[in-house]
Amino acid sequence: MSMRKAALADSAEILSIYAPYVTDTCITFETEVPTIDAFTARIKNIMSNYPCLVYEENGKILGYAYASKHRERAAYQYSADVSVYVDQAYHRRGIGKALYAKLLEILTEQGRIYTVYAGIALPNEKSVGLHKAFGFKEVGIYHNVGYKFNKWIDVIWLEKSIRAYN
Repeated sequence: MSMRKAALADSAEILSIYAPYVTDTCITFETEVPTIDAFTARIKNIMSNYPCLVYEENGKILGYAYASKHRERAAYQYSADVSVYVDQAYHRRGIGKALYAKLLEILTEQGRIYTVYAGIALPNEKSVGLHKAFGFKEVGIYHNVGYKFNKWIDVIWLEKSIRAYN
């Protein structure tokens, strides 16, 4: 087992983890799997300002986590969204927990971000539980904010302060 910063060369393996979430779940609101070029550009954009990590075992990437811009306006620059995805064949092995622990550690050490947010499509007890285990608190629910697979989906928003506010 090892964790490291993601590289652009990892894009195809990361996309192979993400694609089933697009095609088979409501966890992401994307409805089409991104092309490898679009996904690589997305990873490059994220890595230009935020950490993106992969979890490997025997040379195979089993999960990834990253932070990204929370909102566009300048005053939001001290906040970030966080996400974690684990290969569905490797759930319940502590991979998501390990990735989040390291991601939050890096964000804290960087000293730029004060609050992290996670938006979780409901129902998703495992993800809500993971976030609450890390001290995230519920902010609220966007009701019927997404429509996928012929149904309306709520999204719960959680937040966690990672630095003292001055």
